[in-house]
Amino acid sequence: MQQPRTFLDNFFLVIKGLCMGAANKVPGVSGGIVAFVAGFYEEFIYSLQKLNSKALKLFFNGRFSSFFRYINAKFLGLLIFGMLVSYFSVSRILDYFLKHNELLVWATFFGMVIGSIYHIGKDFSPWNKRTIPAGLIGLAIGISISFLNPAKENDNLLFIFFCGIVSVSGMTLPGLSGSFILILMGNYVLLLVDSVNALYDTFSEIFSGDFSFLNNAERMQTLKILAVFTLGSIAGLVTFSHLLSYLLKHYKSTTTVVLLGFITGSLGVLWPWKKTIFKLDPAGHPLLDSNGNKVIVNYTRYIPDMAKAESWWAILFILLGILVLLVLDWYGNNRKKHEQIRPSR
Repeated sequence: MQQPRTFLDNFFLVIKGLCMGAANKVPGVSGGIVAFVAGFYEEFIYSLQKLNSKALKLFFNGRFSSFFRYINAKFLGLLIFGMLVSYFSVSRILDYFLKHNELLVWATFFGMVIGSIYHIGKDFSPWNKRTIPAGLIGLAIGISISFLNPAKENDNLLFIFFCGIVSVSGMTLPGLSGSFILILMGNYVLLLVDSVNALYDTFSEIFSGDFSFLNNAERMQTLKILAVFTLGSIAGLVTFSHLLSYLLKHYKSTTTVVLLGFITGSLGVLWPWKKTIFKLDPAGHPLLDSNGNKVIVNYTRYIPDMAKAESWWAILFILLGILVLLVLDWYGNNRKKHEQIRPSR
């Protein structure tokens, strides 16, 4: 049964959506980590799992109030609202800092993930002959993904559909960045830059009464790719949520420790000291997306030079990221204690 939420709970749920949306925007960062650390991961997965045939039956039979209760619509709606607001606010601020202080942004995220590992792992039990190997497997997979080389771009529609399935992994699997996986699959530029730019241009032309894009074969092909990618994303969201819901229900300890190992392995992607490789145009200049940001194709990592002041600033921001999670952990524990001692009415 869903617990009633106060106005403050709903407000913080929108804030969590803001954070989740901002995290999903950055290649290498997983919005699922936000859900995991903030304590609403299981409710998020179980709510998505309710998007099934029963929900469709309730909706098409006109039983809208039952439909909204069944899918936990208020919870999902507030989270999604936060994510949408994030796209036009927090993520734009994040874009600015990535453009001007990339090292410090990565250092902050790196520290926050270290803090989240502590937050998740400190109360985990049991550590036994089943959970320890499971955690090591999750760690190995996370590290392996961090150091894979990207494939070449592929516009085959079946492959595009599969990319859509994988792209939502960052929302459902903590530690796995959907955008980084698309970089490895070679289709980050095609699906998150070229296709989005084509959609933006198409809407702009429609609003100005220009429908000439219908005769533009290249534009129509790009829009078709975007449509297939979107269908794959929806299919992935529903499929992953059902699978994870089953695993959390029947193998909660093992699933949790695999995710913990996976998050730890993702530190390889978030390593702050890396050089970003951008896609270049024929003239050799960095290609820009519709927001004026350089298009990323991969990263190369390096060991920091401790003689440089920027390396020490990065370490300071790693500690700041850890501190943020420790404060959140302290706040969450205090809130639980107050709720336990609060007299019942």
